[in-house]
Amino acid sequence: QVGLVASGGGSVQAGGSLRLACEVSGDIYASYCMAWFRRGTGKDREGVACINHETITWYRSSVRGRFTISVDAAKNTLYLQMDNLKPEDSDMYYCAAETRDCRHLQPWVQGIPAARTFGSWGQGTQVAVSL
Repeated sequence: QVGLVASGGGSVQAGGSLRLACEVSGDIYASYCMAWFRRGTGKDREGVACINHETITWYRSSVRGRFTISVDAAKNTLYLQMDNLKPEDSDMYYCAAETRDCRHLQPWVQGIPAARTFGSWGQGTQVAVSL
């Protein structure tokens, strides 16, 4: 079982930056996929970015070039650096983990494995971007 605790949300003006963090505890195996999602407007949470145990990363097209996902293995922490934030990035953000390589998860939606493929979730952290 994997425990995830997210932090780092807040309010910024458009063009600003925030860094989300997700502290990971429990059984992280050699192969994993960790991701950031946001609530979105659809039925399921929408994937923002994911990273696997080989530090290969994938991004939703709307955030590519502005957001950076990373893992600090020594701190057991997943990060999402968000730069050049836009009002449309405002949402509740969630971290998620699965003990399989991202490439082994199916299906993918908008360039990220679907939310339902992840077994462990952190609580949300709110991001608000104003003009």
